Amino acid sequence: MADEQIKSLARNKIAMLIDGDNAQAGLLSQMLVESGRYGQVTVRRIYGDWTTTSMNSWKETLNFHAFQPIQQFRYTIGKNATDSAMIIDAMDILHSGVVDGFCLISSDSDYTRLATRIRETGIFVMGIGEKKTPKPFVNACDVFVYTENLMVEKKPTPPPRPPKGESKKIKDETKDDKEEKDDLDPMPVLSQAFEMAVQQDGWASLANFGNALYQVDPSFDPRTYGHKQLSKMMTKLKDRFDMRTQEKDGNVIFYVKIKE
Repeated sequence: MADEQIKSLARNKIAMLIDGDNAQAGLLSQMLVESGRYGQVTVRRIYGDWTTTSMNSWKETLNFHAFQPIQQFRYTIGKNATDSAMIIDAMDILHSGVVDGFCLISSDSDYTRLATRIRETGIFVMGIGEKKTPKPFVNACDVFVYTENLMVEKKPTPPPRPPKGESKKIKDETKDDKEEKDDLDPMPVLSQAFEMAVQQDGWASLANFGNALYQVDPSFDPRTYGHKQLSKMMTKLKDRFDMRTQEKDGNVIFYVKIKE
């Protein structure tokens, strides 16, 4: 989302609801920072069966970040009761009017209708989950952030010298990884968003362009393509886009234009 929009959302109150069965405890700090870009996280709840050992990883970090654990027993083996409790709470919070937006953390498609219902009221809703998250849930949110983009990159260590005869296999795997990375092309999404944001003069402000990107694909994130910000990403794509700036009321506004 463009910087201007983020600033306008900065004073919003956000309810962060976490499906403890489908989220990573080690990323809670990063998820708070990410949701904090869109408002102040005032309601903090996580749902799960706290009698099971699978929830142990959450306990220390919950106390540190002042999250309220909500107990939900698994009444039937193989059935997830967590999503029902979280959905009911979300609707109660929605109708109470104490927040201006929601952050739903899960990779479960069961929250698709919840996200849609929240958006129907005109309230901002973001999602955070893994890349395996079903697309209907992703598209039901205003913004969706993949947890893979929140992980802190570790400095790679030199790989051990492969045994004789294994070098060819490693080279083939490296080649496959490179081909997969090359297939990650942002242009289809960028082109569609540009058509939505372009003005009569053929240029689109970066703010409107960024807003259009989230309408085309709520999961769009410059970090997916190796860039921290949209402006830096567009600068790197100078062979596909032109960029110019204009000063207005003491502020510098960036504009982009797709090359023919």
